[in-house]
Amino acid sequence: MNTYEEKRSLLLEMIAFSTVDGQLHKREYEFLAIVANELNISKAEFNDLFHLELPQIVIKSEFERFQQFYRLALLMHSDGVLHQKEEVAIQQITINMGLNPIVTNRILEMMKKTRSPIIDANVLLEIFQEQHN
Repeated sequence: MNTYEEKRSLLLEMIAFSTVDGQLHKREYEFLAIVANELNISKAEFNDLFHLELPQIVIKSEFERFQQFYRLALLMHSDGVLHQKEEVAIQQITINMGLNPIVTNRILEMMKKTRSPIIDANVLLEIFQEQHN
């Protein structure tokens, strides 16, 4: 993620996704705040993003798109409740990103079956690389 606009766009997509079930859970907000902090977006601007509609910038790097998918998947699990609307939305988002649905569904299933939705970075990297074989 190189530009400030790309970072804002990424966060806007995550904010939109967090409310797909009709509500913003406190844990989802906290997760988004952590991501905003990691992206060096101030708390004030982060809160302003909830009231803005900015054009989304397409993420060019396939690896960055994969990272964004995983962030969205973690966000989906952050409130402890998996909504059908979230599952449908994340599948559509990954298709729009041009990611392999078989790979992304595999990761989503792995996240559902474990106590913690966090997947080891090496496992994620292996799965990402498998889609190129």
